[in-house]
Order: sequence, then C-alpha cells, then structure tokens
Amino acid sequence: MDELGQTAEGTVRPICFVGDPVLHRPCETVTAFDDELATLVQDMFASMYAARGVGLAANQIGVALRVFVYDCPDETEEHQVGVVVNPTLQLPGIGDRRLEDYEEGCLSVPGQRASLPRPDHAVIHGFDVTGAPITVEGTGLLARCFQHETDHLEGTLYIDRLPAKRRKALLAAYEEELRSDTPA
Repeated sequence: MDELGQTAEGTVRPICFVGDPVLHRPCETVTAFDDELATLVQDMFASMYAARGVGLAANQIGVALRVFVYDCPDETEEHQVGVVVNPTLQLPGIGDRRLEDYEEGCLSVPGQRASLPRPDHAVIHGFDVTGAPITVEGTGLLARCFQHETDHLEGTLYIDRLPAKRRKALLAAYEEELRSDTPA
C-alpha cells in the first residue's frame, strides 16, 4: 500500500462507524454492472483487507449499494472469497435450522464483540461483478458472514439484533473507548 492508501487492486477507503446514517438505512439495488462497480469492488476488497475483516458491505465505506465482499473460512476452514451484488439470503426453515452461538464483531463497531446466535447454514443468491447470476452456500463462519453482510445492506448492524440491555452496554463501552482514544 502506498501513502495514498492505494493497493495494486484498489484504494483503501475509510470505514463508516455506528451512527453514520449510511449504515442505518437500506441500500439501493445495483442496476449498472460497469467499470464503476468493478472499481468499487476492488476498493471494498482493499478496504476489508486493510481493516483485517472477513467481510465488508458497500455502505461500510459510505456507498449505499447492495454489494458485499468476503474472504472467510467455511466450517471446514477452507477460505472462500467472493463478491455478491444484490444478494438475497436464504436460511433453513425453522425446523431445519441449527443455531450457532458465536461471538460476533463488526468493522463499523470497532473493539466490541457480543455473542449472537445465527443459523450455521445460509445460501446467498445474487450476481457477480459482471451481472452473471451466482448462488453460494455457506456453512460455519461463512454462513454467519453472509447473514451479517446482508444485514448491513438492510441497514441493520449486528448490535441491532442484541437484547436492548446488552446493546446499550456495548454502545456505552464503544463510546468510552472512543473517549479514551481521543487526546485531551
């Protein structure tokens, strides 16, 4: 990465944090599968890797479009890498659903983690960067990543799924950490 935040495959963009309006409203459907979208996806990968994340939604870098990228292991620990444009999430039916309670974090709420049950299997339907239809099955952490990133595109952060008391405590800890990191 050079001094301008550029990598060979994209520009690192700043991550938006909880409270930024772009994170709290549903994103727009992508209608143009063009060079601008390809550049956005490259920038998203560069930004995700720079922040040491396993997934990143476009609104996390201030772009309110229905796109997310991921580089995340599945239940066999094999890394899966991809992009999904205009995703639709499919979860197992209630009777077939197995919840996995795992501590979750988010690049948009840095320094905070909370236990959150989610289904251990998910299928994502959407399009690749060229507009070709794709379907990807996720298990383990990859299934969680698909759910987490799709939530982002709906304007929902993982903390919005926490019980009110736990969410309030987590946000208070986040605010306290911000104050302690700010020079007086």
